[in-house]
Amino acid sequence: MERDTESITIIEPRASRDFVETPFVKDIIKRSMNYIKAGFPIHLRGISGTGKTTMALRIAELLGKPLVIIHGDEEMTTSNLVGGETGYHLRRVRDNFIHSVLKVEEDASKEWVDNRLTLAVENGYTLIYDEFTRSRPEANNVLLSILQEGILDIPGKRNGDSYVKVHPDFSAIFTSNPEEYAGVHRSQDALRDRMITLDLQSFDENTEIAIAAKKSRMHPKEIAKIVKIVRDLRASGQYEFSPTVRACIMIAKSIAVNPGNVQVASHDSVFKNICLDILTSETSRIGSSSTSARVKNIVCEAIDKHCRNGTGKPRRKVLKGVSE
Repeated sequence: MERDTESITIIEPRASRDFVETPFVKDIIKRSMNYIKAGFPIHLRGISGTGKTTMALRIAELLGKPLVIIHGDEEMTTSNLVGGETGYHLRRVRDNFIHSVLKVEEDASKEWVDNRLTLAVENGYTLIYDEFTRSRPEANNVLLSILQEGILDIPGKRNGDSYVKVHPDFSAIFTSNPEEYAGVHRSQDALRDRMITLDLQSFDENTEIAIAAKKSRMHPKEIAKIVKIVRDLRASGQYEFSPTVRACIMIAKSIAVNPGNVQVASHDSVFKNICLDILTSETSRIGSSSTSARVKNIVCEAIDKHCRNGTGKPRRKVLKGVSE
């Protein structure tokens, strides 16, 4: 559910219907909630596909407060976060008491408009700053005093105030990709030192099976074979980017919607091509022939290893025992 506050969208966070909570996921959430209750912002860092944003939204839901989301961007400035003087207020008086005399008075002045960070800080909302390292470091400097001293410095005049006191219920959740990702800036050491960073690795095998099965509605037994193929490729290290559960979901959904009777089996050429197309795409940025060849060989070997026996068209079944 969303509502607008002076053109800023405030979200009442709710987990998606297909959110999966296994012991692996619950442990991360439990640790994160503990740090937030202790008064510290948390930082979920990991490669694309490790569930950072989804996890952040689930944590925000459990906190039970309105949510403000900011997405990191190269063009982000301090005023985009905090707010600033914008436009102007025009007051015009027309005096035509005497028909032959027209008197007009105008008074123009700029008005301060709060932006998302100020709104969250002042009202005690939960803030998710997604991919915050995609914003330039100087834009994020305003966060330093918020996270340490509990004060938001206003770069200008806001109703005569030069600062805003941070509400005691304010919570912050940050997410980021590793620094070697394209378009990512190195975060300030002072900012990183003010938050607790949890490095999210790939999910365990049971969690990957549960997530892919829930997203695709395929039977977990068939999903397990796909997950093993992806995990074998991940363990090989022969790629530019590590394949994640996202690859498992893509393969499963592509099989589920295929009009043919695709089998999760080594002798099914359609299944094999789906795996090769998706996994070479997921693991390579420049698409070099040598890397693609290595990936294809590993994938083919994994398919032969885990999918020798076909079971017909994968059965679609809602996974039981997983929270909706």
